[in-house]
Amino acid sequence: MSTIICITSQKGGVGKTTTAINLSAALAVAEKRTLLVDSDPQGNATTGMGINKVKLTKTLYHGMIGNARPEELVMDSHLEFLKIIPARTELFRAELELTSRPGKEKVLRNLLSSLKEMYDYIIIDSPPSLSLITVNAMTAADSLLIPLQCEFYALEDLGQLLHTVQFIKKKFNPGLKVAGILLTMVNLQENICRKIADDARHHFKNLMFKTMIPRNVQLRESPSLGKPLLHQDIMSVGARSYFDLAQEIMTRDSGSLVQGPEFR
Repeated sequence: MSTIICITSQKGGVGKTTTAINLSAALAVAEKRTLLVDSDPQGNATTGMGINKVKLTKTLYHGMIGNARPEELVMDSHLEFLKIIPARTELFRAELELTSRPGKEKVLRNLLSSLKEMYDYIIIDSPPSLSLITVNAMTAADSLLIPLQCEFYALEDLGQLLHTVQFIKKKFNPGLKVAGILLTMVNLQENICRKIADDARHHFKNLMFKTMIPRNVQLRESPSLGKPLLHQDIMSVGARSYFDLAQEIMTRDSGSLVQGPEFR
């Protein structure tokens, strides 16, 4: 039975897709059977994995509207233990086409249910907005990984997201937990970055991952090469940070996923 982790943020540019790609790759290198699900209509995770979206015949959209079986959506990657369900802009149409469907919030959960036995981890890259697709991604997940960028408004945005998560938990997914909050784009030479990191650790305590993702040129450039960074330079600082994150996740058992104060 797989663990389904949704990587989510209502703010763009926080390293969400970078984390989805490189965490998935790190788990795969550890020989964990991993499925990366691109549920963002922008399809950035699909592009970042080197998939030509123009040539796709089936994407997550086709699965969500019932025009393809889940197993027809799964594609190979550069890594033996990593598969991907791709997405592209047509996924926006699913918002309209699912609006009148009963149980529209649980379409992705139902789609993934037949694949869970095949994988150790399913990583969902969700859109950077609160939409029906985002609700589906959170409803399908066992837990959430929340990237927190080291910038001024980050903690305010995080508070808003946690209120959204509380709503999803109450209405659609009572078992939803927070796997952890991940500091991204970290440069501890900057005073504001150190302050945000300190404030986050003070407020959220053991919800924070020990691993921090550095602000790193190679991580920013790797999507243009169509491969996870660790497939390009396994010894780079950015790649090693995602290995550390994967190790943290693998060593946590389900009892250590802690609910923060916003969930009480």
